[in-house]
Amino acid sequence: MIEQVAIAFEHKDYQTAAKLLKQLQKESPENPWVQYYLGRLYEVSQKRQDAEKIYRQLLRDIRNTKIVTLARQGLQRLQEIKLEERQRAISQATAQPNNTELGVLVLEPLSNEMKTEASRKFAQIMQLDPYTARLLLPSRGWRLYRTGQVGELKFYGKQLQQAGIPCFWATIAQIQQIQVYQVKYFQESTPQATVVCRNEGNQLGSLTFDWSEVTARVVGLLPIFEEVVDRDVRGKLERKTQTQDYAQFCDLHLPGRRCILRFDDNGYEFQQGLEIIPQASQNTIRINWNSLSSWIDQQLPQVKIWSDFTLFADTTLDQTEMLGHIKSHIHLLRREQTNWDPAFHLYSGLMFVKDAN
Repeated sequence: MIEQVAIAFEHKDYQTAAKLLKQLQKESPENPWVQYYLGRLYEVSQKRQDAEKIYRQLLRDIRNTKIVTLARQGLQRLQEIKLEERQRAISQATAQPNNTELGVLVLEPLSNEMKTEASRKFAQIMQLDPYTARLLLPSRGWRLYRTGQVGELKFYGKQLQQAGIPCFWATIAQIQQIQVYQVKYFQESTPQATVVCRNEGNQLGSLTFDWSEVTARVVGLLPIFEEVVDRDVRGKLERKTQTQDYAQFCDLHLPGRRCILRFDDNGYEFQQGLEIIPQASQNTIRINWNSLSSWIDQQLPQVKIWSDFTLFADTTLDQTEMLGHIKSHIHLLRREQTNWDPAFHLYSGLMFVKDAN
């Protein structure tokens, strides 16, 4: 009867093949040829998951060379169909002009308990091996996973979200649309806050806002690099670039005004405006900055502080081409450009866009 099943498949007479297999399943359900043709029937009936399950089981349990070869060929066909459908879906996803914009896909942290199941699904969706997939899923902080056309990133992102893997995507254009004001000092704090600040054109002005408008606070350290002379292993003098210090940054997000108020310890004028820090002129910058941060804490007790920038930067700094599209709005005196500056603005900007959606 197996020969009759084979002939039915050759003639694409799947109805006859199904009837014969139903009978054979009752008579000899363990027969590997019955199992193989059942897999083929599932395959032609578009029940691909069932077909894949049978083919994999045959590869695991059967030693018959012919059946092993046919099962491998079946898996190969299923893989090619999956890739074809994926490419077609991606082409459709990027067909709209606004879906071709440069964007980023960010993975959000998962607990270790959820990682085993999540990494299996992640591997399946992104065509990775499970070990690599587990390494890529973050436990703390965000991971910049992929850059490219936002339509494609959205396509993958939706599948990941449906599989319970937290992620989000955004375009670089969305980040660039956020206005950034460099705060020089606070002029007032009650009943509303007023800051003296510079806009993107470096014009000095003031901005008044309610503390309730602030939805997020992003803090981070940016390294300050200096060229130093050191001795190599042979004792010869050599010039090296080393991190000598860190600049402290704090962003307050005002989504209702589509703007970020940016503070930094080198740019803030502690001795001007509202007296927040007594004897500011006699303190170190670090003491003044810590005092300012504590004072802002008191004004915004309910606002979440995002402080995982360094973890995010570790996954972002090598994305030089993408970061090259981002205006950093960081005004540190540097000998040469560094990816740290646009990486911080990207981190803060992504938080802004995510909260606004």
